[in-house]
Amino acid sequence: MTILAIITLILSIALLVVWARLRQAARADYIRTYMYPQGIFAKLQARRPELSLKDCQLTARALRQFFLAHLKSGRKFVAMPSQVADDLWHELILYTRHYETFCDKAFGRFLHHTPAVALGADRQDNAGLRRTWRYTCIDENIDPRKPTRLPLLFALDAKLNINNGFRYAPKRGSQRQGGDHGGSGGDGGSTYYGEDFSSSSYDGCTDGLGDSSSGDGCGDGGGGGGDGGGGD
Repeated sequence: MTILAIITLILSIALLVVWARLRQAARADYIRTYMYPQGIFAKLQARRPELSLKDCQLTARALRQFFLAHLKSGRKFVAMPSQVADDLWHELILYTRHYETFCDKAFGRFLHHTPAVALGADRQDNAGLRRTWRYTCIDENIDPRKPTRLPLLFALDAKLNINNGFRYAPKRGSQRQGGDHGGSGGDGGSTYYGEDFSSSSYDGCTDGLGDSSSGDGCGDGGGGGGDGGGGD
């Protein structure tokens, strides 16, 4: 290969990297500034009558955070940790053409839905939750392995006192659930802890919390396959 060919190849690769980063940034900006369809908050309030308009707007912000986690993970599988954000996602999907356009501009392909979950026995769900946890923490400058507060998406159900919502605290012994976003634990249900996302006690690994080079992988466990909840 001649020197000119090598230089051309290097420049082509550099341009491709720059283009990919610019496209990623444009998609992230689109998600952050995305305007939900008219009337969607009324539909959410019909499902959750206790929510005020301000609550709906906060839920919309949290759902954007979930979409950004999917984008920033490289469009890998992400799982939804909030029941009320999941409700809004449901309503958005019902605007079928609008949602298809959103997915195309935000991700370049369709983002399928899976129900909200908490850490448990399912390794793929756990990997998806850890991935969501990681990128929402990064979004709010929180250390995902040593959290002192919660990102909005994980604080939301407790803050809005959502019936059957998932309640989180940063770590055991936390005096306040929800970190800077508030929340009191609401109906007294089970509390989940942000510090558990870096623990392998649920499924023998911490797959999804970091990339494969970090040693977190289990060899499988939802790294990027499948269509559900953000799969490729």
